Amino acid sequence: MRYTEARLSKIAEELLLDIEKETVNWQPNYDTSRNEPKVLPAKLPNLLLNGSSGIAVGMATNIPPHNLSELVSAISHLINNPKATTQDLMQFIQGPDFPTGGIIYDKKSIIEAYTSGRGPVTIRAKTEITERSKNQFNIIITEIPYQVNKSELIIKIASLVQEKKVEGVRDIRDESDRDGMRIVIELKNDANAQKILNQLFKYTDLQRDFHFNMIALSGGLQPQLMSLKDILSAYVEHRKEVVRRRAEFNLKKAKERAHILEGLSKALSVIDKIIKTIKESKDSEEAHQKLVKNFKLTAIQAAAILEMKLRTLAALERKKIEDELEEKKKLISELEILLKSPQKILKVIETELSELQKNYGGERRTKLVISGLKEFKEEDLIPQEEVIITLSSSGYIKRIPPTTFKTQKRGGKGLIGSEVSEEDFISHFASANTHDNILFFTDKGKVFQTKVYEIPVGSRTAKGKIIQNFLEIPSDENINAIISYPDSAAEKKFLVMATQNGTIKKTSLEEFSNVRRSGIIAINLQKGDLLKWVKISSGADEIFIATGLGQAIRFKESQLRPMGRSASGVRAIKLKKDDFVAGLDIIKKEKIGNILIVTENGFAKQTALKQYKTQSRGGSGIKTANINSKTKKIIAAQLISDEEEILALSAKGQIIKTEIKTIRTAGRATSGVRIMKLKEGDKIAGIVIL
Repeated sequence: MRYTEARLSKIAEELLLDIEKETVNWQPNYDTSRNEPKVLPAKLPNLLLNGSSGIAVGMATNIPPHNLSELVSAISHLINNPKATTQDLMQFIQGPDFPTGGIIYDKKSIIEAYTSGRGPVTIRAKTEITERSKNQFNIIITEIPYQVNKSELIIKIASLVQEKKVEGVRDIRDESDRDGMRIVIELKNDANAQKILNQLFKYTDLQRDFHFNMIALSGGLQPQLMSLKDILSAYVEHRKEVVRRRAEFNLKKAKERAHILEGLSKALSVIDKIIKTIKESKDSEEAHQKLVKNFKLTAIQAAAILEMKLRTLAALERKKIEDELEEKKKLISELEILLKSPQKILKVIETELSELQKNYGGERRTKLVISGLKEFKEEDLIPQEEVIITLSSSGYIKRIPPTTFKTQKRGGKGLIGSEVSEEDFISHFASANTHDNILFFTDKGKVFQTKVYEIPVGSRTAKGKIIQNFLEIPSDENINAIISYPDSAAEKKFLVMATQNGTIKKTSLEEFSNVRRSGIIAINLQKGDLLKWVKISSGADEIFIATGLGQAIRFKESQLRPMGRSASGVRAIKLKKDDFVAGLDIIKKEKIGNILIVTENGFAKQTALKQYKTQSRGGSGIKTANINSKTKKIIAAQLISDEEEILALSAKGQIIKTEIKTIRTAGRATSGVRIMKLKEGDKIAGIVIL
């Protein structure tokens, strides 16, 4: 009584069809004032067609809606092939068909859900990335997942933008109208559209799981978990019962009418005697008794004759009675044959389903993608871009885009790169991609690992965050080498490590694929030595090492056998007193380019690689630069080929970006040219080649 009334649509009437023909059982309603049907005749397979969602005492159900045409095809197949499995039936039913459209993924998950009755199926909104003008993009949403509220979805996206969890969105507009849904997300000029869309899939209901829980009342009205086949089989059994009871009802009514028609036909054949008998009777009751006795009629037939109108005596009306009687006899024969044949009952069900498909069937709204979605990893939400990593001696780290710095002329003062204190200075400088792994090697020979995107973003002048926030680096260890590499580079690659005292070691990069947060041993150091340099090699390259006092050695990597992480290594170069390793680089097979030398006082030069002959590992090497009080010691030595720019950073935070072509090429015994004017007491801390 408390529920709102609503007019039934035409298709809804199919649920009630034949309810007046004793096709279902009835029971008293809540106050016993009237009867109500226990179930509906339901020509439509409604449980799957419209789905169901609800919570009862100690149980719940969640059944998705489906496409009528697919259901009809599956039921027809089941009628003709009772032993068909759920997987057989799924050649007709692709999966749920939601009225809101969208896209469902992973045929394997759908099969599992239909077979067991439980399981998640992923739904995504229908989206499109469109270009509104050159290099400016919009994300257009035209369909959203089932049971997602559009207004709440837009509010959620807006809050993510406000909280800066999703960056790069300029505007969100709801342009939906009576023709359909349309949500427009306008992106900023420099935004990566696919990455933002991935973030929205991750953080909003643009992508969600529908969890199958196909519990239904079946048989003795006991709730049970049902597979797709179980539900379709239960529907077929229900319809068999409905069709049988309907046929029995129609047969009973046909026999009753035929009985009356037989009486009328009999009366019309002796109508004069019938009329005379009625006229001679004192009342209708006596007439009724005489008709039954004299003409061998039943009470029902006699009553029908007494109610017969005079117009029935016309010849045409008499013909109608004869025709109707013949029709009823034929119908009775058909219904009796139907009730004796289960196969004919199934054929009736199949025919009625075909009519439903013809009248109400349509195309799927929800698209199916056979392969599953990969679970979003955090890097799927991070744009791939080149960044600069800076680390101070006190452990403050940050990442910044290279575009932060403008290219300047050689010899300039540079920009302030980081607000470090007088006691602190920038000690490491590295170029990487946001999706790269980044390894931090300490002076004690340990290595720690994270992803580049996990390093906090900072501005050019920001101090950064202390590295111990995300890596368990002991306070008594200093980071002396940083190396980044993509996941794809780990296979068949090596890490070449050089210590301050001239020891070198090569270890497979794969041994560093699962580094604990607390770090692992990278090299076993001799007392008083420090790990300083680490590079990636292919295993068939050459190695170049330069020292602080201006010596250099070049030897084949084949002279260096691979060792385990706990090994100590072998001698790379014989060092003079007070000398130390200042630079390590890997020379690829092509053997082209120049060696770039940079000194503490901001001097740099290029020397052709061919001026460095290949020697045996462990020798003293040859002169690579003229070191004096003006230049001070070498702090970096690196092979360059087609690189275009150099970023140099001083210990006090000055940064300069210069084109490499402005640094002149000179012989091994020269000092080079000034690339950066340093303040008194400052020195070059590191370089990055871009």
